[in-house]
Amino acid sequence: MNRIFLDVHALQTVPPSNLNRDDTGAPKTAVYGGVPRARVSSQAWKRAIRTCFGERNLLDPAELGVRTKKIVELLADRITASDPSVAEETALLLADETVKAVGFKTEPSKRKAEQAKNGGPQPAPEAKYLVFLSSRQLDGLARLALEGADDITAFLKTKENKARAKEIADTRHSVDIALFGRMVADVADINVDAAVQVAHAISVHRVENESDYYTAVDDENTDDETGAGMIGTIDFNSATLYRYAALGVHQLAANLGQGLREDEPRTEPVRRAVEAFVHSFVESLPTGKINTFGNHTQPDAVVVTLRTGRPISFVAAFEDPVRSDGGGHLREASDRLAEYALDVERAYGDPETTRTWVLRVGPATQKLAQLGEEAENLGDLTTAVGQAVADHLEKPE
Repeated sequence: MNRIFLDVHALQTVPPSNLNRDDTGAPKTAVYGGVPRARVSSQAWKRAIRTCFGERNLLDPAELGVRTKKIVELLADRITASDPSVAEETALLLADETVKAVGFKTEPSKRKAEQAKNGGPQPAPEAKYLVFLSSRQLDGLARLALEGADDITAFLKTKENKARAKEIADTRHSVDIALFGRMVADVADINVDAAVQVAHAISVHRVENESDYYTAVDDENTDDETGAGMIGTIDFNSATLYRYAALGVHQLAANLGQGLREDEPRTEPVRRAVEAFVHSFVESLPTGKINTFGNHTQPDAVVVTLRTGRPISFVAAFEDPVRSDGGGHLREASDRLAEYALDVERAYGDPETTRTWVLRVGPATQKLAQLGEEAENLGDLTTAVGQAVADHLEKPE
């Protein structure tokens, strides 16, 4: 399959907030262009994107996966759901042996084992690391476990059944696994190369973190009891962020294989995954300290480009930081992004194979309209991009 990439760029202004904390509790930062910038890690935003798939009902639950250490309990629940006559203890045994047959290492939770010493329930084994499996993979492993329920240890000792367990875990990937990949050091042959690369979001301008000193009052204090019931500080900043992600459509198609449903064309699951990703990239927001700051904003501008060749980030438009003249950063950031993108496309682009769409809000982003086809709303944008991807995949190579 020919290489096809989807570049997604966004400018998003966030008021005082702490979206993504470092080990001291302060908002993460980075130095770029010789000055400190606000930063939100790629991991934080990828988590927000994955969560958005389900929260916004963008994909059927059967098309999503679960990343957890509690894989034995999760699989045991699938086993009892398939056959309610299986006792809980037996289901846990079947699940543990099946998980180990795939190659995942399990052990009892040390914390829960300590609780069990004090009269708590015996803990179920947990994986030593986060395991990412799709809903369909879990269902397949549950069926395999029930098939060998009479003597699961002997059943899974055979070379054939061990191979079946690995095959189930390495086929029918969910959309989120196909997009973000899966890495298991112990079972490298079931790793999945990610189709998406998400950059750390950084501010287009210089940022210095600030600190909020706060007090909390004890509601039961009398007039004679002065002073605060609690004193603390919270670090925060505010920024206009440049966000970027690159989606390898060809890799996504390879990861999804022939699709999650038997009754649809090969391009349909890819189209659906692309639309869900673009929608979630735009709407998602990490939830760090969200109750404290209520920093619910949407991107001021989104630019999506479908291209062959290789992905291109436009972050260099902001290597020289935007300097506010008292009127904010968004207008200059939008102007710079438009000018830089046009220069890059002139120098390196291929107008014959490249398409660009723009979704923007307000007069400050006006110059970005010249980059491509303007979408009226997010729904129109995702539909147009998804259809263009499907059309591209259907072309003969």
